[in-house]
Amino acid sequence: MAETASATRQRRGTLRDEQKRATRARLVESARTLFGERGYAGVTVDDIASDVGCSRATFYLHFPAKVDVLRALTDEDIAQSTMANYRDLDRVLETGSRAEFVAWVTRAIGWFQQHRDLLLAWDEATVLEPDMQAMAREGRLAFPNAMPGYLARWPEDRRDEARLRIALLSTQLEGFFTRWALQGTIETDAELAAEVLADIWFPALVAPDPE
Repeated sequence: MAETASATRQRRGTLRDEQKRATRARLVESARTLFGERGYAGVTVDDIASDVGCSRATFYLHFPAKVDVLRALTDEDIAQSTMANYRDLDRVLETGSRAEFVAWVTRAIGWFQQHRDLLLAWDEATVLEPDMQAMAREGRLAFPNAMPGYLARWPEDRRDEARLRIALLSTQLEGFFTRWALQGTIETDAELAAEVLADIWFPALVAPDPE
């Protein structure tokens, strides 16, 4: 039976959609590689489009600006796994085990190492792009939302304090990794770092006893 005009249009539309998705995916993968090699400031829209073999116009069909492809990368590579890390921390703190907490810190350091290059690009973008600063702030504020069990163990009138403790833990982990792995101003190995960070943070994250 001959294909109807409607079916032909639908098939062509599906093919176009698949091509758009494939082009977008190639742009994201190219940006991932180039940002990792050159940082955020060192990459232009032309660089990404040229690497993929498309025009600037094609790039702008998918992303309004360079920062938006970084946002897409962040959503794919950083945001979901970060929240998973804090859901894992919620589970770990429920156990009350220092050994489990040390293991969590070790995994967190490994996560930073895995995403090192993209995190460097992210840090550059938060300096250069005002919208990224707001996005970074919103992301950090969301970390405690992945830890409902931990928050529930704190009295309602002290939950802002609990959220602050999580935010400070995150800040210190980032600061340690930056100085250790990126700047080389801290000399240690990951195993000792995890033990010392646990000495600081495992007691600091214990919820108060109910009165």
